[in-house]
Amino acid sequence: MPRRAAIVTGASRGIGRALAQALGEEGIGLTIAARRPATLERAAGELRAQGFEVEHVAGDMADEDAIRAVVERHRERFGRLDVLVNNAGVGFGASASEHRTKHVDVQLAVNLRAIVLFYRECAAMLRAAGAEHRNALVINLASIAGKSPQPWLSVYSAAKAGVIAYTQAMNKELSGDGVKSVAFCPGFVDTDMTDFVKGAVPAEQMLRTSDLTHALGFLLRVSPACVVPEIVFQRAGETG
Repeated sequence: MPRRAAIVTGASRGIGRALAQALGEEGIGLTIAARRPATLERAAGELRAQGFEVEHVAGDMADEDAIRAVVERHRERFGRLDVLVNNAGVGFGASASEHRTKHVDVQLAVNLRAIVLFYRECAAMLRAAGAEHRNALVINLASIAGKSPQPWLSVYSAAKAGVIAYTQAMNKELSGDGVKSVAFCPGFVDTDMTDFVKGAVPAEQMLRTSDLTHALGFLLRVSPACVVPEIVFQRAGETG
């Protein structure tokens, strides 16, 4: 059984898959979650083939019962939680006069509400890890859009700004218990989720998933006295 364990949502591809890989390389047991079962199965198989301890649970992070199922399966498999990565996210662009209610609801549910629910369901395990080693870690995937909100992506921007605010609140609430929260605020990262913008922003000008995994490695190694509330990953030449 691994000495430490993590949950990573949205882990079947892109940023989440890269962060899960990085945690596995640290010898951390993994529970990975994503919405599409086939893609998640493939990611889990790839991680297991490298010798990592992996549990996988398919589910929609807009669904409270699915969130509970992820946490319960993790608790049954590993019995502890040292790292929580709230990465699952979704975005729909629209002007103010054209928002579709279901698109508004799912962005708020997956990007923000799910994070609140994961903290609730994981609080006891995170506090137990924090009491043990004072370095329990929660990574919340926000966005540079949460720092500099954009038209057309207004609901997405608002949800990600909420992630940043909630992360700050959780540090005030939980860092005294050895549970640290960090908001990752990246610009465009070269994954399939940014294919929609690659006509305007070439892939070679985008951030790499390795930029985020290197930051994760740093956060796993800071002293218990150090809290990093957010990291902004800005593309070269970007002015906000």
